[in-house]
Amino acid sequence: MSYQFTIIVPVFNEKDCLPELFIQLKEYLPKASLSTKILLVDDGSSDGSSELIQQFCLENEHFGCLIFEQNFGKGAALKAAFDHCDTEYLGYLDADLQTYPEDFERLLPLLGEYDLVTGWRKERKDSVVKKISSKVGNGIRIMFTNDQMHDTGCPLKVMKTSYAKKIPMFKGLQRFLPAMILLQNGIITEVEIPHYPRLAGVSKYSFKNRFMGPLLDCFAYVWMKKSYINYKVRSADE
Repeated sequence: MSYQFTIIVPVFNEKDCLPELFIQLKEYLPKASLSTKILLVDDGSSDGSSELIQQFCLENEHFGCLIFEQNFGKGAALKAAFDHCDTEYLGYLDADLQTYPEDFERLLPLLGEYDLVTGWRKERKDSVVKKISSKVGNGIRIMFTNDQMHDTGCPLKVMKTSYAKKIPMFKGLQRFLPAMILLQNGIITEVEIPHYPRLAGVSKYSFKNRFMGPLLDCFAYVWMKKSYINYKVRSADE
C-alpha cells in the first residue's frame, strides 16, 4: 500500500494509556483524509510499554515501531522517526491522549498552503501549575525564536516530511519545531484544537523541566540558528 501520511507517537512509560491509544488510532485510520500509517517510538520504557507496542504492531496492519535501547528523550524519539519516515507528510501525537487523532483533520487541509501546522490548546485541561509553567516556558521561547506561536508544545502537529528531515538533532527539539521550519524559510500556522484531561498514567513534566529545560534549550537554539545552513541542491547526477 502507498501511504501519504505518517503519524508518529513517542511513548515513554504509558502502559496504562496504550489500550485506548490503540483503539483511537485504529478507529481514525479509515476516516483519515490521507492514506495513513502509524509509527510508535518507544523511548526506553521500563513499564512494559515496549512489549505491548511490539505485539500490537505484529498483529495490526498499518502499524510499525522503533524501540530505543534506553531513554533518550522525546526530541530523540521524534528525530529518529523523522529520519525513518518515507511519506510526503508526517504528524505527531502524544500517547497520553490529551489530544485525539481525529483532530489531525483540522490541520491536514492547511498543508497545501503551509509547511507546518500546529495545534493550539486554547482551553487547557491541565493543573494550574502546569498551565503557569507552560505559559512561562512559552514566553521564554518566543523571546528567543520570535515564532509567535501560542502553544508550540502542543503534541499535535503536521508538517511536510522534506522539512522535518532537515531538522538537526538537539535536546529539546520538540519545543522548536515551528522555529526550525522558519529557519528553512518555511511557512507555519496554528489552529485551535480541543484538549482533554489525561485518562491514565502520570505527566512526565514538572515546573522545573518546563521552565529550566526550555530556558537552557533556547541557548542551544540560538547557537543552532547561527550555525544552521539551509542548503538547496540545484541538480544531482546519480
